[in-house]
Amino acid sequence: MLLPSMVVLIIISIFPILYMLYISFFNYSISFDSPPFYFFKNWGKVFKNVDFWKSWYRTMIFYISGLSLEIILGVVFSLILFQITSFKNAILTLLMLPVFVAPIVAGLLGRYLLNSTYGFYAWLLQNMGYYSEVFGNPKTALLAIILIDVWEWTPLITLIFFSGLQSMDTQPLEASTIDGARYFQKLRYIIFPLCSRSLLVAIMIRSMDIIRYIDTISIITKGGPADSTKIAGWHLYEVAFRFQDFGQSAVMAIVMLFITIILGKLFVNLMDKDED
Repeated sequence: MLLPSMVVLIIISIFPILYMLYISFFNYSISFDSPPFYFFKNWGKVFKNVDFWKSWYRTMIFYISGLSLEIILGVVFSLILFQITSFKNAILTLLMLPVFVAPIVAGLLGRYLLNSTYGFYAWLLQNMGYYSEVFGNPKTALLAIILIDVWEWTPLITLIFFSGLQSMDTQPLEASTIDGARYFQKLRYIIFPLCSRSLLVAIMIRSMDIIRYIDTISIITKGGPADSTKIAGWHLYEVAFRFQDFGQSAVMAIVMLFITIILGKLFVNLMDKDED
């Protein structure tokens, strides 16, 4: 009975991974009818390429700063919602609106709102003394991309952590209130330990999304200016579809897959440890 599902899984998942591994050993380009065997040359070129390591450096900046902001804001919003007694569902629904926006649309919104000619946010920045083009400045372009991602995906972390708060056993919380525990003591010793699995799930989902992030960059900066927003996902896309070097892009994709698997395994281990 499981055979049809296994066949579908092999077709859409396992076979593409194996094929990607196969072409990583060839000089696989659209200009070759019979691509020559390269052995490990593609791997050597990728790991010696400075742009490859710089793209992962920018990805780590994106990952650490963006995810940190999303976690902090998501937890704060969840705790505020947990304390609200009236219109809780309505507020949560409004808060979730950015999640329903396609990343391409989110990118367009960010590009229009930060346009130095007619953008509302650009007008606010100009009144504060900042007159430069946000997406045209290497010092601010990546920061703007990160903030767009934070705006779009913080509600997801809010929803997941809020679900954990809703399903939390309230007896320890009530007992701590009777014992005179302060709010931050409740957070540290009761709420966070009881809801840590929900938070880990949210972080795991966002971690995998950030590593393969490409949508908003493709509609706003395309890796510029001066490669300041060329993170790993966009660099892979550029090597594959702009330079049409499918051998090296396959190596990059395998590295990205490997890092994603490691992160996923790490979070699963943390959740198992938390359950124990």
